[in-house]
Amino acid sequence: MSDTSHTHNHTITRFSWGGVLLALGIVFGDLGTSPLYTFKAIIGDHTISETLVLGGVSAVFWTLFFQTTLKYVFITMKADNKGEGGIFSLYALIRRHGKWVLWPAIIGGSFMIADSLITPPISVTSAMEGLKVLNPDIAILPITIGIIVGLFLFQQTGTNRIGKFFGPAMVVWFGMIAVLGFRSMLHDLSVLRAIDPRYAIRLVANYPGGLWVLGGVFLCTTGAEALYADMGHVGRKNIQIAWIFIKIALLLCYFGEAALLLNYKGQHLTAVDAFYGLVPDWFLVPSIVIATSATIIASQALITGTFTLFNEAIRLNVWPKLRIEFPTDMRGQVYVPAVNWVMMTGCIGMVLHFKESSNMEAAFGLSVTLTMLMTTVLLSVYLYTRRVSKIVVALVFLSFTWIELTFLVANLAKFAHGGWITLLIGLLLISTMYIWYAGKKLKSRYKQFVDINSYLPVLKELSNDTAVSKYATHLVYLTISGNADKIEERIIDSILYQQPKRADLYWFVNIEVVDEPYHASYSTKIVEPEEVVYVKFKLGFRVVPRINILFKKVVAEMVRNNEIRFDNKYYNKEIPYVSGDFRFVIMKSFLSVENNLSLLDNLVMRLHFILDKISLSDDKAYGLDYNNVVVERVPLVLGKTENITLIREKHG
Repeated sequence: MSDTSHTHNHTITRFSWGGVLLALGIVFGDLGTSPLYTFKAIIGDHTISETLVLGGVSAVFWTLFFQTTLKYVFITMKADNKGEGGIFSLYALIRRHGKWVLWPAIIGGSFMIADSLITPPISVTSAMEGLKVLNPDIAILPITIGIIVGLFLFQQTGTNRIGKFFGPAMVVWFGMIAVLGFRSMLHDLSVLRAIDPRYAIRLVANYPGGLWVLGGVFLCTTGAEALYADMGHVGRKNIQIAWIFIKIALLLCYFGEAALLLNYKGQHLTAVDAFYGLVPDWFLVPSIVIATSATIIASQALITGTFTLFNEAIRLNVWPKLRIEFPTDMRGQVYVPAVNWVMMTGCIGMVLHFKESSNMEAAFGLSVTLTMLMTTVLLSVYLYTRRVSKIVVALVFLSFTWIELTFLVANLAKFAHGGWITLLIGLLLISTMYIWYAGKKLKSRYKQFVDINSYLPVLKELSNDTAVSKYATHLVYLTISGNADKIEERIIDSILYQQPKRADLYWFVNIEVVDEPYHASYSTKIVEPEEVVYVKFKLGFRVVPRINILFKKVVAEMVRNNEIRFDNKYYNKEIPYVSGDFRFVIMKSFLSVENNLSLLDNLVMRLHFILDKISLSDDKAYGLDYNNVVVERVPLVLGKTENITLIREKHG
């Protein structure tokens, strides 16, 4: 098994026009469909006025510059982990520099996942609302829900087949909004004066409720975090080149919408649709079809990104184990069934609850603001650890923290109008991640390790004792010990004392999650020839540990190298892996009644074991065959138990 991360990194970061086209289809969906609803959120219930429109488009212009272009496209994307991006990839780069950085990663990841429940509903609903221009009485909810259900049903087949159509489809979308915006802007080029940042400043400083308007402005950049997370699929260079075209198209559309709205001063948005008002009557139906396609692609990219987030969280030990599938051969693409169905249910619930995109805007943006703040914290730590000038680090941290805190305050106005929903979901995710991580740490702290070398004589004796029936030819234990000379005491108890388990060869297998996303390597140590072998796998946090396959490959290679002997006259060295009598033993802990934990630790452990019961079993999580796995339940004693003095009384 070789580490191919360097080759992978070179391939995905290399510039190509095909890569740019791929970036257009995969990365920019959320950002690209924001013109459908951003100006609706900016105007809201206000009367359309020049101050509001020009101040709003000016704020959009500078938000796209500072948040999307400067922070994400040019600064944050340099913090790549072997080409991979996203908040958990960033955390993996810096986690060795301090335990506290786990918290920004957990908070940011949780709120990004929470925000993914509102993005597909608001995008698809906004596109469907174009039908109301044709017929105000048309029922769009059933159509919206139908599209969302179809989208999630499709996930299990993967996007490999239709992914090649995403790029051209998004080129059509961005070309359309650029032309529509430019056409509208030609009627009033005076809107270009809004590039002057003073218009945005006047909006916030002088317009009644101007600060809260920024909550709507923020929607223009909500896809920036997803852009960073998807970097590994297409590469930094391709994203940066594609962004030039996309930003021009977005700005033309936003300024075109502003020019349109200036014709309706003194009126409310009921008089005009900020986006579909740009569309000529003869092109309305095609524009709805194109917009719907774009929102489906945007939702698809977000769903795929959410699967990746959960996969990373599981591998980094901050989320309970879930079943991971590979719908296609595309590297890094995973499918998480449980997450898929929960997301589908959540998105349908959002559509039924909010009904219209204008209502969804109230819940949209608040949680992703917190994600961006956490990314700023982690990014600043990353820059500091890379010996970037302290002045530059401070400037980056203070500038973007100030911008994002301003947006956070503006978005807090959404709390009572639906923002509490995504915040509540985020807090539930944070609690789950903390309980799982803290529980794993507590269990590891109280596990006892022994020196394997002191038990080698008795293990060798047991292996050759024909009076004991053979338990397995090869007995394999999964161990958390990263040291070949140390092993959990409970494993020794399992082999020697509970029911002596005689085997020709004892294997101890350790799995270490490393910071490089797609790293896959292993090392071995023959602790005792023909008796005890230690195998250590080093797998990246984006690699699903299919140990059954990986382990058999290791055994086959060791047999070919004559490091071990495989006593099977029917064994063929030409086959890629060894099949035979391998029995895996998984030690499953349960909370013993003999514990003396603090109130908080006791609560954490009880909740942790509840999560453990409902999570995917270890044998399935590690890809082990069901017919050769033994699960042994072992009581876990945490803390010092009460020392009871027991006195023996004389009989009679």
